[in-house]
Amino acid sequence: MLKRNRSKILLSLIFFAILTCIVGIILVQIRFPIRHLDVIKANAGNFEPAFILAVIHAESSFRPYVVSHRGAMGLMQIMEPTGIWLAQLMGKTDFEADQLFVPETNIVLGTYFLNWLWRYYDGDITLILSGYNAGIGNVNRWLGDERFSKDGETLYYIPFWETRTYVQRVERNRQIYEWLLKIYGLFS
Repeated sequence: MLKRNRSKILLSLIFFAILTCIVGIILVQIRFPIRHLDVIKANAGNFEPAFILAVIHAESSFRPYVVSHRGAMGLMQIMEPTGIWLAQLMGKTDFEADQLFVPETNIVLGTYFLNWLWRYYDGDITLILSGYNAGIGNVNRWLGDERFSKDGETLYYIPFWETRTYVQRVERNRQIYEWLLKIYGLFS
């Protein structure tokens, strides 16, 4: 009788542990959604999909119609002048600013910009994310300032709090998305 009760208790504990894991995974997926993965994979270029998902999460939490207090639009929070410039670089002649609210268009432009920054900053993720968030002009000024960069190539300190926390947030999100994509791959 005692062995039977121990077996029931053990099975109950295993069942509740599995249930807790499943509920935990579901809650994490609600907080960190995986959307537009096909478009992301097709346009990621030098980046893993987890990185692009992390940027989108940090920029807009996957809200396609969000507009920042500075006027950045869509999933990857692209400013209208930047969108026009990127569209021109890509040879798109029929670009209109309201297309920044179309997830596919926004992702194509945002990933193109990240890959442009990849080439510009020679793959340095901190510089790429800082440039994406604070602008290339700010990052280049920081690189020329010994308080922030001792060698003119590496940022040792990001003076904008928003950009500093943005870089950290994207890195944390990337790790979460790497884990989620592994799980996603198991069930898809």
